[in-house]
Amino acid sequence: MRFGWRAISGPALTAAITLLAILLDRFVPVPSPAPLFVCVIALAGALSGFASAMSGAALAVIGAALLFLAHGAGPFHAPADLLQLGLLAIAAAATAGITGVMRARLLGRFATERRSHAAAARLSAALDQVDIGIVLLDAETRAEFINRAFRDYFAVPDEIADGKPPFIALMYHGRDTGAFELPEDELGTFIAQRMEMVRIGDATPINIALRNGEVLRFVCTALPDGGRMLSYTPVTDLVRHTDAPSRADYYRSLRDPAGRRLIRYLRVAE
Repeated sequence: MRFGWRAISGPALTAAITLLAILLDRFVPVPSPAPLFVCVIALAGALSGFASAMSGAALAVIGAALLFLAHGAGPFHAPADLLQLGLLAIAAAATAGITGVMRARLLGRFATERRSHAAAARLSAALDQVDIGIVLLDAETRAEFINRAFRDYFAVPDEIADGKPPFIALMYHGRDTGAFELPEDELGTFIAQRMEMVRIGDATPINIALRNGEVLRFVCTALPDGGRMLSYTPVTDLVRHTDAPSRADYYRSLRDPAGRRLIRYLRVAE
């Protein structure tokens, strides 16, 4: 038990109630403070844990015994006093144990959640450093995570990406910004096919040609919780090898990360 105001608040409050009850009992009859003792013990257990609660329980039993002694001429002059004292001891110990265990479990869950959030933050930061576009969808195909590469490839503003948009909205955004190297009359069919692949969890890889000259290999992976992981791997070097050699310098310029970022800024400006 760490020594601090949380640890001593329960026992100190129990002792104060006992002294106040003994003093008042000299002038007016004071009812048993046992219910109040139990409440204070529960508070001590919630604030500082089992050790503080048990200290308060011990002080509560001692205080109740002193109060019973003040009532009668001899120690525990009535069997009822012994019964009340025993019931208080049982209730106090049970309350201390229950609140202490509940607090320990709650703190354990908080610690686990903090570790999970820290691990998720590190993973998110790591995924923002790779050149593979990654989108995590929930079971309703809403984007729970969109990494930096995907945002750059499709010129998705942070305010849209951070708003957990549905996947269909991301597809429409790519259509509206002219990201796909497709005729306009084929875009509707293309989007419908991609939505169907995501819906059924089809893991067949396909190549998506972008208007800026890059080619991304799209793969949909079904997750155990019903969600989807979408990956967009740059494969321009593998696909463009059959293009005209005279345009090699042009395609290399399109693959330059700085050039990709410049194209993104130009689209946002438009």
